[in-house]
Amino acid sequence: MKRGRLKIIIGAVSGSGKTYHMLQEGVQLQQQGRDVVICAVSTLQRPETVRQAEHLERVPSIHWMKAGREYKDLDVEALISRNPEVVLVDGLAHRNRPEALRRTRLEDIKVLLDLGISVITTVNVYELAGVHEVVKQRTGIAVEATVAAGVLELADEVRLIDVSPETMLQRLEEGLLGDNPHPLLSRKGNLGVLRELSLRLVAEGVNESLEKHRDEEGAVGASGASERIVVAAQYHWNGSLHVRRGQQIARRLNAGLAVLAFVRRGKTLSQEQQTFKRSIQKLVQKIDGSFEEVPLPSLRKLPDILVRHAVELRASRIVMGQSRQGRWQQLLHGSLAEGVLRRLNGIDLFLMADRAVKEGERIIPARQRQEEQQDVFRRFSPQELERKTKAICKGSFKVYIGASPGAGKTYTMLREGRALMDKGADVVIGLLETHGRKETAAQAEGLPVIPRQVISYQGVLLEEMDTESIIHRNPEIVLVDELAHTNRPGSSRTKRYEDVLFLLENGISVIATVNVQHLESLNDAVEALTGIRVKETIPDSLLRLADEVELIDVTPQMLHQRMRSGNIYAMDKVEQALGSFFTTGNLIALRELALREIADDVDERLEAWDQSQTLRGPLRKREVIFIGIDIRSAAAERLIRRGFRLAYRLKAEWHVHYVSCGAPMNANLEKKLETLTALTARLGGNFASSLAEGRNAVADRLLTAADQAQTTQLIIGQSQKTAWRSLWRSSLIHRILRRARHMDVLIAAERR
Repeated sequence: MKRGRLKIIIGAVSGSGKTYHMLQEGVQLQQQGRDVVICAVSTLQRPETVRQAEHLERVPSIHWMKAGREYKDLDVEALISRNPEVVLVDGLAHRNRPEALRRTRLEDIKVLLDLGISVITTVNVYELAGVHEVVKQRTGIAVEATVAAGVLELADEVRLIDVSPETMLQRLEEGLLGDNPHPLLSRKGNLGVLRELSLRLVAEGVNESLEKHRDEEGAVGASGASERIVVAAQYHWNGSLHVRRGQQIARRLNAGLAVLAFVRRGKTLSQEQQTFKRSIQKLVQKIDGSFEEVPLPSLRKLPDILVRHAVELRASRIVMGQSRQGRWQQLLHGSLAEGVLRRLNGIDLFLMADRAVKEGERIIPARQRQEEQQDVFRRFSPQELERKTKAICKGSFKVYIGASPGAGKTYTMLREGRALMDKGADVVIGLLETHGRKETAAQAEGLPVIPRQVISYQGVLLEEMDTESIIHRNPEIVLVDELAHTNRPGSSRTKRYEDVLFLLENGISVIATVNVQHLESLNDAVEALTGIRVKETIPDSLLRLADEVELIDVTPQMLHQRMRSGNIYAMDKVEQALGSFFTTGNLIALRELALREIADDVDERLEAWDQSQTLRGPLRKREVIFIGIDIRSAAAERLIRRGFRLAYRLKAEWHVHYVSCGAPMNANLEKKLETLTALTARLGGNFASSLAEGRNAVADRLLTAADQAQTTQLIIGQSQKTAWRSLWRSSLIHRILRRARHMDVLIAAERR
């Protein structure tokens, strides 16, 4: 209780804004009545950072020189004598002068913490021991000093300052990164690698917090914010294939990997099995997975033991093999798979096709890139010239994304708008929602505002963004809040993001905001995590369209503090919000979801720039995802979204197929079919339907369509319906498993 609090602000690179945000937090704490001082803080004479530091008392640091460069040590004794509540200090990885009492800044900070003085400090991701080795290998950047990566676990809070490579390169060009920035930091790919490492590192820490919170709440199984793969292996020639397949899935999904090897209890392994065991153990160690040998009393007990271990490991997916053995063995294997299915609750089952004999080792494939044969002497057609001209004239698009309301997206958007206006850019506010937040409203002062359009609907006057007036005004940049908003009836376009696309097509650049829960493909995950179904969504393709996407990361502690200070909602709504959407568990889960989503977006961009830079592994062959749905199932939309997310990460062509038994459809089913078709199209997939002659022919018709699409992975749902419905569903899955041994089959669980 007497120990001070430690907060670490982490960034991908020097110049990302860590010091500015640290000082900004210090000023806010001072305004709340806290006694705050700064020591050993380097502003590098950046104007915004200098202005923040002017409001805070400075305790002089100890200056010393090394190789012609000045360094600053904390004056710990002076700080102890001054005894503030909070100290702000830069450079957590700093090493002190040789004659200092303690060798590192971390040791100095621990002394302050033990005396009840709280500390907010900063660190770059490449200054963390262990991470710095990955950074050097991938970017060539070496650092002078590091701090143990475990220091993040000592912190009460860790906050990430996310900045896009484009923004960093702009700061470099403007000379805001100091006199001698590292030359390797001028490479866009290197900045992307550092950014992704930062996002994933913080996401892992948030995941640990989420699991700890779920343990305290008594929750079991996977949270839904991240993936964890369990591979059921055997000491056989194809055991390594299953492990590699699981590893490749895990890398593309940024998931943890655990390998379980099942052996008959009391049975001595043959020499061949011992060889396979050593091979699998070596492979698992190489790919940074976990390995456990599980004793098996009998084969009949395998489903129970496998599912129990998967639940304990918080698995989201089990990977098993499909064999090409004799009929009685196939029946045995089928019953094994169904035995696992009957016991699963909220865990997917992935059955891997055994194609090793025919095709060799199986890897995750992707669409091969065709090198365009360019004829430099060919003249563009008028249509081609028009398309290329439009692409050149199109406005740039930047999106600030947050994990929840109150993260600071709008404030940051307005701050950037003011900075751009100060540089001479023509910036206007197209649509702003301050929600009564004074700091946000203050940032908007001085920025021109395009008046909203007033629409009369059923005798009521409603307001929306006036897109046509913005186009007529023709600014360089327009600021637009809340992308997922649905426009009022009578508007020219249904959604605000459609207005934004219209502005971009007219050559106007847009900076916009959105929360992660509004992404279409995350709709089900957000409901599973929070219990709240978000009605307004944007297609995931909108983020891919953006030239820049930046995450505004805020810890749950900061959000709760802002909430209780009345900086998010009115005071009379605070307790209600804290007890519903803004619970600690919800905020942790949404934060992890946002961190992982932006990390995946960064990796996709890295892959587009340079495939050797991606952290998730290469893609070499073509993959086709085929999703079989039942429109009568409430899980149909969820299955389409999950299929899309998998296909997107595998860069796969994907199809959605509905097989009708010929029964007449009522108006509700027809509307449902239209909704599913529109959802598939919105996410970029292909929807089709076909007719089967009776229920018993559904599996054959579905597999025929899958084969025609050259499917490599079939996705079907596992129903949690009534007894007769489950019996029919089980029978359908059984038929599919018997006939689909030539392709991978993912049986997706209904997560409730």
